[in-house]
Amino acid sequence: MSTSPLKNWQDSWQETGRHSRPEPTKQVKVKVQKKKWITTGEKFIYTVFSAVVVGALYFSVSFSNTTDALNRDVQQLEQRVESQQELNQNLEYKKQELSNPDRILEIAKKNGLKIQNTKVKQATQISE
Repeated sequence: MSTSPLKNWQDSWQETGRHSRPEPTKQVKVKVQKKKWITTGEKFIYTVFSAVVVGALYFSVSFSNTTDALNRDVQQLEQRVESQQELNQNLEYKKQELSNPDRILEIAKKNGLKIQNTKVKQATQISE
């Protein structure tokens, strides 16, 4: 039991010593770093990915525009070919109509040409 009064005396002495001499408390300023939502590397990756996507979209739109222009040109050419074929068929029909031997004989008689008992044959062209 002799230790108990010593402990009490030691505790009381420490308490009085603390009160008599105040210890300076150090206040440390802690910088709290906010966690970034997106890191710098992720920003770079997203930027590159976005640039690639925008480039691909631009290429796609450009390609479809070029394809559309070519399709329109092809359609216009097809229409011109069809109209030219139709015109050629009409001219071929007129050529056959004008080369009728009866018509040629009528024109010859009107202009004073006399044909005596001969047969009129249609001349054919020799292809070279």
